[in-house]
Amino acid sequence: MMVTLDGSSLTTADAQRVLFDFEEAAASAESMDRVKKSRAAVERMVQEEKTIYGITTGFGKFSDVLIQKEDAAALQLNLILSHACGVGDPFPESVSRAMLLLRANALLKGFSGVRAELIDQLLAYLNKRIHPVIPQQGSLGASGDLAPLSHLALALIGQGEVFFEGTRMPTMAALEKARIEPVVLTSKEGLALINGTQAMTAMGLIAYIEAEKLAFQSERIASLTIEGLQGIMDAFDEDIHAARGYQEQMDVAERIRYYLSDSKLTTVQGELRVQDAYSIRCIPQVHGASWQTLAYVKEKLEIEMNAATDNPLIFHDGSKIISGGNFHGQPIAFAMDFLKIAAAELANISERRIERLVNPQLNDLPPFLSPQPGLQSGAMIMQYAAASLVSENKTLAHPASVDSIPSSANQEDHVSMGTIASRHAYQVIANTRRVLAIEAICALQAVEYRGIENASTYTKQLFLEMRKIVPSIQEDRVFSYDIEHLNDWLKKESFLPDQHHQKLMTN
Repeated sequence: MMVTLDGSSLTTADAQRVLFDFEEAAASAESMDRVKKSRAAVERMVQEEKTIYGITTGFGKFSDVLIQKEDAAALQLNLILSHACGVGDPFPESVSRAMLLLRANALLKGFSGVRAELIDQLLAYLNKRIHPVIPQQGSLGASGDLAPLSHLALALIGQGEVFFEGTRMPTMAALEKARIEPVVLTSKEGLALINGTQAMTAMGLIAYIEAEKLAFQSERIASLTIEGLQGIMDAFDEDIHAARGYQEQMDVAERIRYYLSDSKLTTVQGELRVQDAYSIRCIPQVHGASWQTLAYVKEKLEIEMNAATDNPLIFHDGSKIISGGNFHGQPIAFAMDFLKIAAAELANISERRIERLVNPQLNDLPPFLSPQPGLQSGAMIMQYAAASLVSENKTLAHPASVDSIPSSANQEDHVSMGTIASRHAYQVIANTRRVLAIEAICALQAVEYRGIENASTYTKQLFLEMRKIVPSIQEDRVFSYDIEHLNDWLKKESFLPDQHHQKLMTN
């Protein structure tokens, strides 16, 4: 299998196959033809010594400084070296991999004026799993992700470091093993590599993929909680959700009804109580709203994944070259801030369900699900940990996109902070996964107390899968290990839904 890139049709599903299933990517012939025509225009401009930003001029505040054609290659190399100012821990390899994919796809639109060889280099690194070491911090999210993308460009020219075959090493060591020669950048190419939004978009793409899976998992875990608390199924009735009209809300309710369709642990209104607390009764409304946000985020990501975001852009075989601002990350900054809020809410409502599972004033279960209340604390401090994580999420969910700070001597006087937003979104999702792991541990214990034989067919299967990861709480132990083990399982989840559930997932 192979994913063909043409600069305009890459989807999140395609990207997922390349990033996580390691399918190879290749450029379409038509897109390479566009690239070659665009490159011919750049070479013509250099020979004619026309004044074109970033080709025959300096950058940013230096845009009025003319560059001689014999210095074109030096200009591009100096750009990469001087702009590689990233700091902090490196992005995960999946993000570095996504940056290679997205940068290649953007250049294949044929508006950037690079040589075909440069795109071949990006794809060779991607397909041979040579992943540049790219520090996470240092981008303002406008003028492109200059610092992180400069570190990507460093690797293409044989400098910097890469991850290869499970090891962090100097780039040249990896290239020698892979039998790849570094490229030498020439006119426009350094600028075309770094003037884009691929760091924030790559981080956002990985965050979205994980958030989507987490949203499905949150419903499955919530279903176990409903059984553990003998929840009322009337609140998930189809007519209630159709009456409001949000499709995502209706979909969540349908999936919950399916998960619990033959459960003997759920109740009807008036059987034990008239209605449940909001954290149970309003699962479709709250989770459904998060699904609405995920749909918005996906739409913006797929536009940006296929966007020309460098500057200047070359149109009509070079007859029209325009300096603009497509590198400004505001659309992705907003989307990532929105994603943070949606993921944080999944954690918020999950933590309230945890409280209902462990608080003896809110249920008829053993206090804190303890095997010996008083002598053993059970899940008491697991709720503390969840509360800490949701509070941290509230801080991280503050929008990065409302901030700006001028740079480049005020030439670049409004920036998006989109890369910060995407990084924080990823942190929120990581925190949320751990909150859901804690809810799952508590729900497993509650369902076990009620009698697993009375659980639904679906939740019983889920229970058995999770019990392979987290054993029953028979006595106090270091629960941190359980949380981390289940968190790791959720991240790579091997539990495969049946055919009906697959259909519900694609509603």
